Amino acid sequence: MMNFSYTRAETVAEAIAAVAGDPAARFIAGGTNLVDLMKYDVMKPERLVDITRLPLREIEATDAGGLRIGALVPNSDLAYDARVQRDYPLLASAILAGASAQLRNAATTGGNLLQRTRCYYFYDVATPCNKREPGSGCAAKTGVNRVNAILGTSEACIATHPSDMCVALAALEATVHVEGPNGPRVLPFAEFHRLPGDAPQHDNTLAHGEMVVAVELPAPRFGRNHTYLKLRDRLSYAFALVSVAAALEMDGEGIAEARIALGGVAHKPWRVPDGEAVLKGKPATPDSFGAAADVILAGAKGYGGNDFKIELARRAIVRALAQAAAGEPQVQSDKTVN
Repeated sequence: MMNFSYTRAETVAEAIAAVAGDPAARFIAGGTNLVDLMKYDVMKPERLVDITRLPLREIEATDAGGLRIGALVPNSDLAYDARVQRDYPLLASAILAGASAQLRNAATTGGNLLQRTRCYYFYDVATPCNKREPGSGCAAKTGVNRVNAILGTSEACIATHPSDMCVALAALEATVHVEGPNGPRVLPFAEFHRLPGDAPQHDNTLAHGEMVVAVELPAPRFGRNHTYLKLRDRLSYAFALVSVAAALEMDGEGIAEARIALGGVAHKPWRVPDGEAVLKGKPATPDSFGAAADVILAGAKGYGGNDFKIELARRAIVRALAQAAAGEPQVQSDKTVN
């Protein structure tokens, strides 16, 4: 690990000024991803600005009936908060599907949004990777790509976003509160992360020096019919090959509204509103679920080692929707697929 300087910020403004004024500076909070990347020489910040003392650890009710989650709220605190478990069980389930108890205790809400891909070639500095070194190439396209993307890829990159929590936040249509050198702004969750295009080194739409200060959830819905289904190579402490956050509003035997987001398949949580619209007014049947899956996965492309993920994703969508419609969400403590 290279040498770096360390600063502890006492206010949000102080933290932003410290990073915005230094292109080689980065924020650090839980450090569960950044420190690993520094150890592997993937990221080489010359200055770390510690933000752990900032007043961003509260979960507060909003005037609109939702919740505002401070960026420094640990994943474990968020998952076990009584309001989240009661009103946003999809989010609690997704968080508990990820990492380990120890990591969830350290990892923060803001950090979860900002974690970087686990593509093997991104971590291996001896191989070309456009995300790590723009212009060097994408070794994953013709290499070991079992874990890589099948949707939204580009010639430059086929990496996936690794978060479980973000998949649920996408389905719940959260918003992200950001502050930076040019003031505050609020982003719809769908606009926070980006597809790789020809600039895969950029995981999200933040400018340098901007900091996530909170995530806001809208007024609660989907408390009854929901599930987070995560399929992976081993039953715990593994990133998703495919995951599905499904949330339904039922009208008798039919579906009044659907939200479906996928993880493990793209550079960002993958949501296709046209696929959700297919289910509106339809009966909760395998045929309806399959029709939605076909729209969501339109254009999916494998790269050899991950071809299986296309059919796996289709089956996962159908299974998740069946769980949600029945009001029988996946149990994360058991991990056996319902």
